[in-house]
Amino acid sequence: MPDTPVDREVEGRASRREVLDWFEERFGIDPTVFEGYSFWEKGAGKIWIFNGEAIDPSRVEAIGMTFLRTRQEHWKPTGRAVTRFGQHATRNVIELDPERAARFAAGEDQDLPEWDGDWGYLIAAHEIAGERAPIGVGLYLYDELRSVVPKGSRADLPVVD
Repeated sequence: MPDTPVDREVEGRASRREVLDWFEERFGIDPTVFEGYSFWEKGAGKIWIFNGEAIDPSRVEAIGMTFLRTRQEHWKPTGRAVTRFGQHATRNVIELDPERAARFAAGEDQDLPEWDGDWGYLIAAHEIAGERAPIGVGLYLYDELRSVVPKGSRADLPVVD
């Protein structure tokens, strides 16, 4: 992935700087969190993150973990990215009580008119052992929190107060 938009060889592809800026603007995650990580684009806007650099020049099909989707109207972080880096977020994190967290993890959408933050993709989190733990990506629109937890990642969590 090119470092800056000026370094881009293919029009429309994101640059490292744009990815870091987006995570900082959207979620308040400091770009230094991603030092030591490299970003790769495979497919139409599917960004992968890798801890290190691949030095082998052979053609790579996938490296690291999927991180962000950029070739759509609104960029969308993956659930894996949110669970790995979401604890660094200072903005657009919606903290759910145990019942709501369990419903979210199970893939349920829920009315949430009390949210007074931004619309769009959010980090859904809940408290575990006194610490905020990211659960996944939610989409907040029209007073509703939509769970976008993939079917294969959904879980039935016990509700513990």
